[in-house]
Amino acid sequence: MIEKMELLDVDKLIEEFESMTKDAGNVQRETLKKILEENGCAEYLQNLGLNGKTDPESFKACVPLVTHNDLQPYIQRIVDGSSSPILTGKPITTISLSSGTTQGKPKFVPFNDELMETTLQIYRTSYAFRTREFPIENGKALQLIYSSKQSKTKGGLIAGTATTNVFRNSQFKNTMKAMQSQCCSPDEVIFGPDFHQSLYCHLLCGLIFREEIQFISSTFSHSIVHAFRTFEQVWEELCADIREGVLTSRITFPSVRSAMAKLLKPNPELADLIQKKCLGLNNWYGLILELFPNVKYIYGIMTGSMEPYLKKLRHYARDLPLISADYGSSEGWIGGNVNPNVPPELATYVVLPNIGYFEFIPLKENVEEAKPVGLTEVKVGEEYEVIITSFAGLYRYRLGDVVKITGFHNLSPELKFICRRNLMLTINIDKNTEKDLQLAVEAASKLNTEEKLEVLDFSSHVDLSTNPGHYVIFWEISGEVRDEVLEECCNCLDRSFVDAGYVSSRKINAIGPLELRVVQRGTFQKILDHYVGLGAALSQFKTPRCVGSTNNEVLQILCNNVVKSYFSTAF
Repeated sequence: MIEKMELLDVDKLIEEFESMTKDAGNVQRETLKKILEENGCAEYLQNLGLNGKTDPESFKACVPLVTHNDLQPYIQRIVDGSSSPILTGKPITTISLSSGTTQGKPKFVPFNDELMETTLQIYRTSYAFRTREFPIENGKALQLIYSSKQSKTKGGLIAGTATTNVFRNSQFKNTMKAMQSQCCSPDEVIFGPDFHQSLYCHLLCGLIFREEIQFISSTFSHSIVHAFRTFEQVWEELCADIREGVLTSRITFPSVRSAMAKLLKPNPELADLIQKKCLGLNNWYGLILELFPNVKYIYGIMTGSMEPYLKKLRHYARDLPLISADYGSSEGWIGGNVNPNVPPELATYVVLPNIGYFEFIPLKENVEEAKPVGLTEVKVGEEYEVIITSFAGLYRYRLGDVVKITGFHNLSPELKFICRRNLMLTINIDKNTEKDLQLAVEAASKLNTEEKLEVLDFSSHVDLSTNPGHYVIFWEISGEVRDEVLEECCNCLDRSFVDAGYVSSRKINAIGPLELRVVQRGTFQKILDHYVGLGAALSQFKTPRCVGSTNNEVLQILCNNVVKSYFSTAF
């Protein structure tokens, strides 16, 4: 007898969310109280003299604002196997590794059952709002998810990327079933040891179940674009596998081969259909709907450093809705996307007031002197840095994210992600964020569209080996571009950084001419392979947009693959 899975009650989930956000202030006080009661015996809190107090006023008076570096010695003791309550009341048994693309190496972040529960809560909440707008049938999902290996730390704790820790948790699969979101690929593919082979099998499973696929998702939009760029290269091989019912020899792992053998049967009609559809497309425009006719939307994190991939994703998706997934980090979740019909560029996230205790540092004042404000005290139109207190041992932790308050949903604020604070191009008095870089690249890459070419990916570096120092922008382009076009692109990049400190410094030559370096095709794939080789999961990969001198290996990959270089003559 087939076990009947109980589906989530969408109306009830929305009702609970509405009720909670109407009482956001009290929910925040109760959440802080719960966190401090559960973890009051932890050494970190004991040393700060809270003495059992759980109110926000005492908490803020006793507990300092911290960065990851401040907590690193405590986390290291946990990693090394200390079983005493250091940051949390209950022992931490699992460690998450951040993507590592910001600093060049992953950070260790505590992960526990409470953090898993907040993850599933935010999944369920945004699913409810998504399903109300875009109802799905009980089919399957093409989930382009990958799990890197979990390892053991010196102290015997399980360590893996945050996404791996979630995907490997038994509650994840149950929640996906309840959300009608079962992955079309078997576990052996998701947990396969080689992501190139897993990606190929994800695509093959998607094609086998093409009529049943209801939506396509991945953690980040980059993974979805990467998957369909790969499809362009391997579609004929996929068709051959389907036609013969035999898996290509490129898949070498026995566990993956045997799992795929159960799904793959000779189907020449399906192979002919896919071949016909692929040959009928113009430059792969609208590919996704041709392959998967019943897909309702595409889902993944599409804001921040993922925005540059939206143009290519829309090319593949045609008029399918793109829905940006929820807002969080390896350290914890913050907000859910409860307005799924809004395009990703305008996506906002409503803070769930019971998944952590949140504070915000106003950025219009001097940050070192600015006093953090509570969740319900933020002002619409202002920008803030996010501070999180979580159930997993982070107290008044500076996340480093800059958000803008766009409004309120009942009494809980709606946030728009702006940028990471520490991802800045700066030499003199100039300050250019990841968003500034993205806008400059968008403006300059428009000059390529007449050549019918696209910027596939990009990064940047501040080169201080020259005097004066200058910005270096790395581009990977889809084909050959005339020198005069790239020279103009270089000038356009330089002019597009409109920060007053940058412009004035360029005019007096306190910052040298911007340099555009074009790298050969496949360079950013080498960077991805480098991170995956270090243990990162493809699901969690973010192209590093600003490569500092401490991130030497990635800088070497970029510099060793430069094929052309141009200096700006804009100033």
